Amino acid sequence: MGINAKLTTLDEIEARKATAAGDKPKRVITDAEKAQRKERVAKAKDALARSVKSKGDHVAPARTALKTYLQHLNDPKQPDDAQFGVMLAAPFTAPPKKKANERRF
Repeated sequence: MGINAKLTTLDEIEARKATAAGDKPKRVITDAEKAQRKERVAKAKDALARSVKSKGDHVAPARTALKTYLQHLNDPKQPDDAQFGVMLAAPFTAPPKKKANERRF
């Protein structure tokens, strides 16, 4: 039995990349979206700066979430306003403590 895998040449690969890049329509960003983005970036940076002195197990993951948000600003899927508000408040609000189900008689 032989292997039926088709080997592609470098020219074919480059042509596919060129057509794939050319097929995508350019997304037009409105002034309102730009203003909202600038406002969110300022709020996220402010929350990161204020959370430096915070302590607790919940602070590090919350800071990481804010940092990844700032790193992925150009992604098409962004959190809505409610999720973004939770991200901003996460370093400053401690999670609720778990109840211990210890019943001693």
